[in-house]
Amino acid sequence: QKVRTLSSNFSVRYTILLSYSSSVKWENSTAGSSTRTPRSTRLDLVGIAETAESDLAYIQDKGTLVVGITDFAPMDYQNESGEWVGFDADLAKAFAESLGVKVEFVEIVWDNKVLELDSKTIDCVWNGMTLTSEVTSAMACSNAYCNNAQVVIVPADKAADYQTVESVKDLTFAAEAGSAGEAELNALGYSVTPVSAQSDALMEVAAGTSDAAVIDSLMAAAMVGEGTGYANLTYTCGLNSEEYGVGFRKGSVPPTKAHSALNSVTDSARDTTTSTVFFLFRPRLAKAI
Repeated sequence: QKVRTLSSNFSVRYTILLSYSSSVKWENSTAGSSTRTPRSTRLDLVGIAETAESDLAYIQDKGTLVVGITDFAPMDYQNESGEWVGFDADLAKAFAESLGVKVEFVEIVWDNKVLELDSKTIDCVWNGMTLTSEVTSAMACSNAYCNNAQVVIVPADKAADYQTVESVKDLTFAAEAGSAGEAELNALGYSVTPVSAQSDALMEVAAGTSDAAVIDSLMAAAMVGEGTGYANLTYTCGLNSEEYGVGFRKGSVPPTKAHSALNSVTDSARDTTTSTVFFLFRPRLAKAI
């Protein structure tokens, strides 16, 4: 069992700014618009809605929402009792309750998340997931609910030498397989060794088997530096800027049901999560709506 030690001043070092809206505003859809959706597209959307209703019934019939996660503090991690907690874990629990089902957390290999979703091993991915084009094309995704970046982690005593993307080009990196961090390193042409989890990437740097790691800035703020289990590591430059979203099977949850449920979840989340959270959920079923 892995119990994470988070920085005691994490809330000061890193503030999550999430936005919330109680009104449904679908993409490319405005009140009074003269643009009409072609009949063929409207029929396709009817089919999507029917599929969504069917999959929601599947989740409710079995009585459990299975959430795919990795060990990723502060979004999803185990407390001293072995219970999965964190920003995303708490929201997933509240969402499952709103559907009238229990929640079950399953650790997955991040690189296999789409396969796990399509095979119905899990029902959604709720784990600080970056909304890449690959993700949004393979899943029915929420709108972004959190800003993030991929940042470089190095030993603190060497940080002064690695403050720019150019300065780290000759380092050997560790990054989670299938992660946005690995993708950024590959795009830059930098040397990277894929590992099973972001936490493993930190272990590689701490052990000296890799010069640096690339992980999510949210995790970096919670897991490295003074007051954490990796006090001798620090984060330096960022490689990009990105956003988090939640992923479901294509057509898995009708947008009106999901939006209505998460409207009510927002109030309880303010009381149940470890920080005040305002959550916006707008599934992107089709741009033509």
